[in-house]
Amino acid sequence: MHVTHLSLADFRSYARVEVPLEPGVTAFVGPNGQGKTNLVEAVGYLATLGSHRVSSDAPLVRMGAERAVVRAAVVQGERQQLIELELNPGKANRARINRSSQVKPRDVLGILRTVLFAPEDLALVKGDPGERRRFLDELITARSPRMGGVRADYDRVLKQRNTLLKTAALARRHGGRQMDLSTLDVWDQHLARAGAELLAQRLDLIAALQPLADKAYEQLAPGGGPLALEYRGSAGEAMAAAGTREELYGVLLAALGEARKQEIERGVTLVGPHRDDLVLKLGQLPAKGYASHGESWSYALALRLASYDLLRAEGNEPVLVLDDVFAELDARRRERLAELVAPGEQVLVTAAVADDVPGVLAGARYAVSDGAVEKVTP
Repeated sequence: MHVTHLSLADFRSYARVEVPLEPGVTAFVGPNGQGKTNLVEAVGYLATLGSHRVSSDAPLVRMGAERAVVRAAVVQGERQQLIELELNPGKANRARINRSSQVKPRDVLGILRTVLFAPEDLALVKGDPGERRRFLDELITARSPRMGGVRADYDRVLKQRNTLLKTAALARRHGGRQMDLSTLDVWDQHLARAGAELLAQRLDLIAALQPLADKAYEQLAPGGGPLALEYRGSAGEAMAAAGTREELYGVLLAALGEARKQEIERGVTLVGPHRDDLVLKLGQLPAKGYASHGESWSYALALRLASYDLLRAEGNEPVLVLDDVFAELDARRRERLAELVAPGEQVLVTAAVADDVPGVLAGARYAVSDGAVEKVTP
C-alpha cells in the first residue's frame, strides 16, 4: 500500500499544496515550524480520522478558513482509490471515495493504513491511560474497519448514559429529589453490548501484539527486556475468566449493576472500556515510573514496530510515517530503527536537517519552507 498523491486545501498552514509521492522512502526536510509535520499529519488523518497532535479538528483548519480538505490517491496492489475528507469544525465532516456521492467519514477507514512514529509516542509509556486506549483502538480499527462504527456506538451510548447519571446526581444534591432511572437498565445493556465487542477486540489484539513487541524491543535494545502487556479492566477480576463476547457482556452488565449506586452519586459511568488501561511492563516492573528515558523511547518504538509487523502479516502493509523521530534518538537506536523500517513499501520521514535522516533511508527528498514543498534533485 502506498500514497501516490497528497492534496491539501486550507489544512493547517497550507492554503493549497499538491505533493506527488512514490513507493519507497520520502523525506520532508526543513526548519521547524515550516509545515513538515502538517503533511504527514494529513496522511495519518485519512487513515484514522484523527490527528496525533490535537484532539479536535478546529486547529487543523487554516486560520481564516471555514473548512479544510484532505485528499489522497491510495494504491493497494492493482487497485487505486481516491479518498477525500472535508473538515468542518462545529459541523459534520464530509467524505467522498473516488469522487462519488457523499459517504460517512468512517466509510473511508481501511482504505489507507498507517503506522506513525512521533515524539508524542513517549506518552504511550509515560502518559495517561487514555493514550494507551487510543493506541489500542486505532490499531483495532486498522485491523477491522467496522470497529470504527462500534467505537462510535459505544461513545454515543456512554454520552447518553453519563447525561442521565449527571442529571440524577444533580437532582439528589439539590433538594434530594429522586429521578425515574428505569431507562438506565436499557443504557446498561447497550453499553455492555458495545463494550464487550470492544473488549474482545482489545484482548485479541494484545495477545497478538505481545510477542511482536517483545521481539521489536530486543531488536532496538538487546538484552533490555522482556516486555509484558497486561490489560487492566474496570470490570474487575471476573473479566479475566471471560472467554467469549457473551461472557464479557455478562461481566460488564454485572459490574455496571454493582457500581450503579456510586455512579449515581458521582454522575458518571465508572465501568467500561473507557476506564480501562494497558499496563506496560519491563521485566517485572511497570515501565511508567520505572523505565529510563531511553527505555521508554525503545518501548514506544517497539509498540509501533509491533503494530506495523502485525498489520503487514495480516496482508495489508501500512504506510510508515516517522515524524521528527530520529532527532530524539541516540545514534544506536537511530540506526537500528532505520534498518528495521527501510524495507517498507512506503516510508514518509520528516526531519529538521538532512543529517537527521540515516543514510539507509535514502530516497526522494522534499524541501519544506515558507509553505512551499519542493522536490530536491539529487
